[in-house]
Amino acid sequence: MTSGDFLIKWSAYLLALIPIYIAEFCITCYLPVFGVIPMLLPLAAVAVAVLEGSVAGAGYGLAVGILCDTMYPGVPGGWTIGLTLLGTLAGILAQYRLRQNLAGCLLCALLALGIIDLLRIASRLLRGSASFSAMLAVAVPEILYSAVFVFPLYGLFLWIFIRVPKRTVL
Repeated sequence: MTSGDFLIKWSAYLLALIPIYIAEFCITCYLPVFGVIPMLLPLAAVAVAVLEGSVAGAGYGLAVGILCDTMYPGVPGGWTIGLTLLGTLAGILAQYRLRQNLAGCLLCALLALGIIDLLRIASRLLRGSASFSAMLAVAVPEILYSAVFVFPLYGLFLWIFIRVPKRTVL
């Protein structure tokens, strides 16, 4: 792959974040299910990590993490570090333990969402801001609602992966 092909491929992956960003912050935030809204940006990082592997997953997780740090509340830099690590983990799992397909992406996404919500619950428990059962009542529907979006997100990134991995003719 030439450097031009590399640039086109990763530009396509980054441009794919635009509709995901719009869907998360302009559409699904107005469509809560069971009082929760889905997290789509972390799923994008996981989908690319599953398709491309651990190193690319870490890089894309870093880029998505920076975007998440600007949009989600929490510890400054936490999303950047967290999604970089989750991208690496998802890439390793998909390459060596699971398959790099939709089922592998769904499992990695559920694991990533579970880790994210587990860290959120742990931080709130340490601060004493809510009970474990109340936070679990929010985390489980959020994970399930977010998991529904793995299917279209994986399809989007698979479409890019299939069409742009080799020499491109534009």
